[in-house]
Amino acid sequence: MAVKLHRCPNIWVKVEGHPCWRVQKTLDEQGIEYEVVKEPFRRGKRSETLERTGGRMLPWIEFEDGSVYRAESKEMADRIRQGKLREGQEVAQPAG
Repeated sequence: MAVKLHRCPNIWVKVEGHPCWRVQKTLDEQGIEYEVVKEPFRRGKRSETLERTGGRMLPWIEFEDGSVYRAESKEMADRIRQGKLREGQEVAQPAG
């Protein structure tokens, strides 16, 4: 099952300290299929992120069933490495 990685539009930034890259790189390393969804660079324009996660921070992951997972990028990367990404579905549910 593919997931969607909602991240900043700066795909070219590939440094260890960048939160979006940290999560994307970990998904790649673990062989997890995903689709990149570029969110607006400016936090004030991230209305979908706010609606879906309750905040404006990136990155976040959307599962096929519409549930979402958002945490600090280091925590997200650790969970992915541990093979527990799906457990993140319980962290945040879509508003509605």
